[in-house]
Amino acid sequence: MPAIPNLTAPLGDEQISLRLSAERDIPEILLAYEDDPHMHERLGEERPPSGAELGHRSERAELDRAGGRYVELTIVERGADDCIGQVRLHGIDWSHERAELGIWLAPQARGRGLAQRALRLACRWLFESCGIERAQIVTEPDNEPMRRAARGAGFVEEGLLRGYTRERGRRLDCVILSLLPSDLRS
Repeated sequence: MPAIPNLTAPLGDEQISLRLSAERDIPEILLAYEDDPHMHERLGEERPPSGAELGHRSERAELDRAGGRYVELTIVERGADDCIGQVRLHGIDWSHERAELGIWLAPQARGRGLAQRALRLACRWLFESCGIERAQIVTEPDNEPMRRAARGAGFVEEGLLRGYTRERGRRLDCVILSLLPSDLRS
């Protein structure tokens, strides 16, 4: 399994930057979960993570990246270093050169088009540096903010996956959206 390349310099545009997640992000992450009591549900989690769980995730981040399994990119506003969200790269299938992305933004950062910018930056890096040929997002049909951000970043909605996942003790339908390298060029 290939390693996910190390991000040696932040990815950025005129409004945001993406950098590898770090332990220093934990306080802002905990605040975001506190400010949005339903965020963990949208992220498919049973409950918000504790500071200790986030610390453990941070401790194993380099092994997950080097093992080609998972990476979190922290979203910061240009010229700042406070975490306002994250892009999560997971569900990597190296033999088929595809990966799934998830994203969250702190409530105060929403509604400004930052999610679509972050998705576009992360996907460009996936395609150009990681050898991924398909990025996909799987979300609940009623998660219109995620669907809107993904479409704004160039993702194409492919359809409904009925009873696709089991979360919080029930089966959920999901919508799948995808992005190919050619979608970023158009």
